[in-house]
Amino acid sequence: MSKYQLAKPYITKSEERTVLEVLRSGNLSLGPKYKEFEMLFARKIGTKYACAVSSGTAGLHLAMIAAGIGPGDEVITTPFSFIASANCILYVGAKPVFVDIDPVTYNMEPAEIEKRLTKRTKAILVVHIFGQAVDMDPIIKIAKKHKLKIIEDACESICAEYKGKKVGTFGESAVFAFYPNKQITTAEGGMVVTNNRKIYELCASLRNQGRAENMQWLDHQYLGYNYRMDEMSAALGTAQLQKLDFMIKHRQALAGWYSKHLETFSGLVEAPKIAEGNNPTWFVYVIKIKNKKTDRNRVIEDLQKIGISTKPYLPSIHLFSFYKDKFGFKEGDFPVSEAVSQSSLALPFYIGLKEKDIKYISHTLANVLKKYS
Repeated sequence: MSKYQLAKPYITKSEERTVLEVLRSGNLSLGPKYKEFEMLFARKIGTKYACAVSSGTAGLHLAMIAAGIGPGDEVITTPFSFIASANCILYVGAKPVFVDIDPVTYNMEPAEIEKRLTKRTKAILVVHIFGQAVDMDPIIKIAKKHKLKIIEDACESICAEYKGKKVGTFGESAVFAFYPNKQITTAEGGMVVTNNRKIYELCASLRNQGRAENMQWLDHQYLGYNYRMDEMSAALGTAQLQKLDFMIKHRQALAGWYSKHLETFSGLVEAPKIAEGNNPTWFVYVIKIKNKKTDRNRVIEDLQKIGISTKPYLPSIHLFSFYKDKFGFKEGDFPVSEAVSQSSLALPFYIGLKEKDIKYISHTLANVLKKYS
């Protein structure tokens, strides 16, 4: 029986050698590797500065602080995301204000933003979901009109492009993440990028307990955090970054194979669609089950028994217990997000899968779905 996991990192001998060199050096934190990784990453994205941190979540927290978001402020964002993009707003005492999503790309729907603006709105946190960029032109226009800051959660979308420009270069800062299922991995880790030197220096200080780089143990400028990236993670990141273009091309090929083989079953599933002007880098490959009566959880269980791992992607944040209890959210508040959450399914997606594997997974999925049609 074939066994297909949902995701796994692409690790080769070069990563092993680089990490081993750091281990043997004895310099495991605050060494030269995180600086090298920052320099290479900033160059790749096209920003002046990059600040390596312990996770994408940590990076989002620092981006909120650097933007001056605080108690009483509101930040527009999406309910269809990993929970960290909303939690980071709560970390600074502000309120996440959700807008519904585009039913085609699953990204934030720009037309919904102005309806939710108040005098307390201070920023728009865009989330480039699943490796595809948000429609940025109207959002930039809204931000300029209402004097709002733009912060990008690009954790799932490294090197994705919108009209020829990379995500991470549209806002005053942006955050990337390197969990093992991302386009590149540092195991755990993240990166804040910006063209603003003050934002970079503040984030660099806050990640290291509020201590400026030229300070010793005797003084700390700010209330900071232990959000540093260790040297082994940074070494892994530098090695991964060298093969990023190669890995993105493979992920694009995987997505192409899925779209090709699922086209036959368009009556059963809706494959992901790419918005005009977008060049996605494919974090995951998520399909929607068309038959609303189909029990998605039973589909997941059936596929698991066959040896194919799948997972719901993503639950809508506003329907998590904590958010319902705190803000009074209920079903029906964001119907497009909820509909996608109830019917979406991530399929196995990682370098190492061949077209014959994708064909097998696609046909097996269709056969399972037919049982419930």
